[in-house]
Amino acid sequence: MQVKNNVIRKAIIPAGGLGTRFLPATKAQPKEMLPLIDKPAIQYIVEEAVQSGIESIVIISGRHKRAIEDHFDKSVELEAELEARHNEEMLKVVRDISQLADIYYVRQKEPLGLGHAVLCARRFIGNEPFAVLLGDDILTSNPPCIKQMVDVYQAENSSVVAVMEVPWDQTHKYGIVDIEQGKAIARVRDIVEKPAPGQAPSNYAVVGRYVLSPAIFDLLEKAQPGKGGEIQLTDSLQELNRLESLTAMRFDGRRHDVGDKLGFVQATIDFALEREDLAEQVRSYLHERLGLPTLQK
Repeated sequence: MQVKNNVIRKAIIPAGGLGTRFLPATKAQPKEMLPLIDKPAIQYIVEEAVQSGIESIVIISGRHKRAIEDHFDKSVELEAELEARHNEEMLKVVRDISQLADIYYVRQKEPLGLGHAVLCARRFIGNEPFAVLLGDDILTSNPPCIKQMVDVYQAENSSVVAVMEVPWDQTHKYGIVDIEQGKAIARVRDIVEKPAPGQAPSNYAVVGRYVLSPAIFDLLEKAQPGKGGEIQLTDSLQELNRLESLTAMRFDGRRHDVGDKLGFVQATIDFALEREDLAEQVRSYLHERLGLPTLQK
């Protein structure tokens, strides 16, 4: 089938990291499988891709990541047990997970950085534009962030990064873009990986979503280790920006950094408060725990 140059059908989800910030919980299980209430973090990312029209997903995994594959696979024994118990509601939930999308896996043999993880998917992507979704960032919006970015890619004929404003004293934690202030969609003048305090060109940080031209792969092939001795995607995006245009899209929605312990707790609370089966009890508990007035029913 002939694929148009601006059709985004495939996505990469890097999941090969060691999850050291969540040790000891991640000693024997993938960080991406830590649950936000009753759904692993990586499932939120897969669902965003699917809701954005992505047809095929490659997860870049590593050692001790088998649980991710098992989660998105069919579980014959579990489905048989649920069917025998006539638990139709949970049976549907379990079956729907295995039918979310066509998911493939590529092993990243060493955690050599985000740029290296993206490069591991080159054969899977081929010569097509594609999306990258980082598992530490759960973004909620309507339409989904990646869908918004695909629309921008097709309208601007340009690779796209999603950005949000962050406090100036936090800019050293992110890739930071230099763009014209006040615009929702803006041409990137420069992009810098984790600038030193006081050196950031703006406070617009990349928030873990990319829609990229396949030209990035040639640049990643030639890339040298950057910050932290890793192959940084940001460094190759700087080069791409010199060859092709790079666009920043201001993400208008809510972001949870679940790669951070506080962010993970905040996400759990926020998602619980949005669920009909938990919201009232959680809200009452928080009022009691914080010594606030009792909620009136």
